[in-house]
Amino acid sequence: MTAALPMYDRPETAAANDRYWALIRDALGQGPEQLTRDMDLPQHWLSPDLIFSQTCGLPYRTFLFGKVTRIATPDYGVEGCPPGYYRSVFVKRADDPRETIGAFADARFAYNEAISQSGWGGPFARAAELGVTFTNTKCTGAHRASALAVHQGEADLAAIDAVTWAMIQRYDAHARNLVVIDKTAPTPGLPYIAALGSDAAALQDAIASAITALSADDRETLQIKGLVTVTDAEYLAVPNPPAP
Repeated sequence: MTAALPMYDRPETAAANDRYWALIRDALGQGPEQLTRDMDLPQHWLSPDLIFSQTCGLPYRTFLFGKVTRIATPDYGVEGCPPGYYRSVFVKRADDPRETIGAFADARFAYNEAISQSGWGGPFARAAELGVTFTNTKCTGAHRASALAVHQGEADLAAIDAVTWAMIQRYDAHARNLVVIDKTAPTPGLPYIAALGSDAAALQDAIASAITALSADDRETLQIKGLVTVTDAEYLAVPNPPAP
């Protein structure tokens, strides 16, 4: 069996994620002692021995739907979003005089991955709404790397998952050199998943129990507020972006 919490795992949150998984495992009565890290995500998500993981709405609707068990969606209390939903923020350097997405139409846009709803899908939709298409793009591999690319002048604009952005603001000094100029529309958040055929109800109960049992400090570190049901219909209703 394999388990992972790849979406919001960084050195400062790793210990809290480990304790969170330990509580889930204890409530389930089974599972690996350690979370898996540094894996190929698509391969990991589709593993037949996957007992617990977290994915993003874009890969869920484009290639995971029908091939994994969707358990439930954690709620991070993202401002301006319904429970279980999230959004992205567009960040630029504080000394860049441009103030609107339209002004960045030909600028260097950093995104983490093409299969990321928060890094590419949502930002593409928001830009399209404003009549803008990002054509000068830079794939960085991670939201933190996108923010750093803007800070270092290797990109001019990036869209960062709001939960990740809060962590960047908390832990990364270069966040002081970045400012938010726009936000994407809320979309369904990052669902917990397991291998196809898994007992979703038992997993839901174990996760809900673990969230309740987390210390206040760990809940604050992970920014987790609770567990909610976001339907497949809600995930599948979000339009898919073209490839960058």
